Amino acid sequence: MKRSSRPPVLEPRPSPRRRALSEEERELWETVAKQVKPLRKHRVAKAVVKAGVKAHVAPLAGPSLVAPALRPSPPPRPVAEAPAPRIAKPQVPPLAPLGKRERTKLSRGRSEIEARLDLHGMTQTRAHRALTGFLHRAHHNGLTFVLVITGKGRSGGESGVLRRQVPEWLSLPEFRAFVVGFETAHIGHGGEGALYVRIRRARL
Repeated sequence: MKRSSRPPVLEPRPSPRRRALSEEERELWETVAKQVKPLRKHRVAKAVVKAGVKAHVAPLAGPSLVAPALRPSPPPRPVAEAPAPRIAKPQVPPLAPLGKRERTKLSRGRSEIEARLDLHGMTQTRAHRALTGFLHRAHHNGLTFVLVITGKGRSGGESGVLRRQVPEWLSLPEFRAFVVGFETAHIGHGGEGALYVRIRRARL
């Protein structure tokens, strides 16, 4: 009897832990193993290298996103305070002299003297109070010309003081609302010891 030249097939010993393959399972495994083709090593390496290069180059291909430097905003300008409104002071009307024509009419009686005030013998305080009340009433009553007697004061005393003081009082702003102007009276009405006073008309 001749020996066969074909080497004997060594069957794998079953692992003590694993189940031994059956004849059908072994044939199926061999069929699948023949159809699988292994990848070449150099293709795998090229694919890995290309993927790595793209990963590094891709972020540089896009536009550069650089945030612009923020400039500090200028400090707010201080708001200038509005100036306080100016309170307009009431204008004091100026004195207007009676004039020669009006004085002549009064001296000759053509213009009526509607009221008189005699300050003889009064102190300055009393005379000032009396003059204020007298002019206020004349203004309220709508009078035009009044006569204020101060006295000539040649012998001294209060008459001489009032002769100098009354014209100064009539020039003050406190009397300007009542008085338009004044002049030394004619000798027939007291001369240098009396004054013609023109009263300002009351506003309706």
